[in-house]
Amino acid sequence: MRSAPAAGTGDLTARARIRDAAVEVFGSTGFDAPVRAVAARAGVSPGVLNHHFGPKDGLRAACDEHVLRRIREAETDAVTGSPAAALARLAAVEEHARLAAYVLQALQAGGDLAAAFVEQMVSDAEGYLAAGVAAGTVRPSRDPAARARHLTLSALGSLLLHARLRTGGTDLPGLLRQAPVPPGPPADPVPTPVQESP
Repeated sequence: MRSAPAAGTGDLTARARIRDAAVEVFGSTGFDAPVRAVAARAGVSPGVLNHHFGPKDGLRAACDEHVLRRIREAETDAVTGSPAAALARLAAVEEHARLAAYVLQALQAGGDLAAAFVEQMVSDAEGYLAAGVAAGTVRPSRDPAARARHLTLSALGSLLLHARLRTGGTDLPGLLRQAPVPPGPPADPVPTPVQESP
């Protein structure tokens, strides 16, 4: 019996439906969820899932790439310099809530994939900040890479702590909506002109 496809899938290809279902299932229940649960959510057999993605690691890699790309696209229109604000915005829009939940599960799972995920988020944050500097909405920094890393790690650390303190629930999008958005570091001071001695 076919299960209902993931919400909002419309006319997506089987591969896209499976990927979107996996993002939803992994975001809701974590990465230990069985492949059969993903296949059922996508309305396909486990064999079809395996045909498109191979082993579970291939499915997870495709999900990671998709989620990062979607977050990047969302941030292109709203440069904030804060990954926590970006995730809160994603969680506030129901179609993006599963992306935010997936990110939180990935961070809680840890390991090499989570480290690569965070490094990509740091790199993306550096790009958002550079775009903001170019647009005049963000002040320049003496060390753009360090600022991007600090903002990313501070915001993600705050989200992880918030999640750990709120154990027992599975509504990760709701959890993200309630998460505090930490302030960024103080802006780089405007340099004072050096006066030459007579």
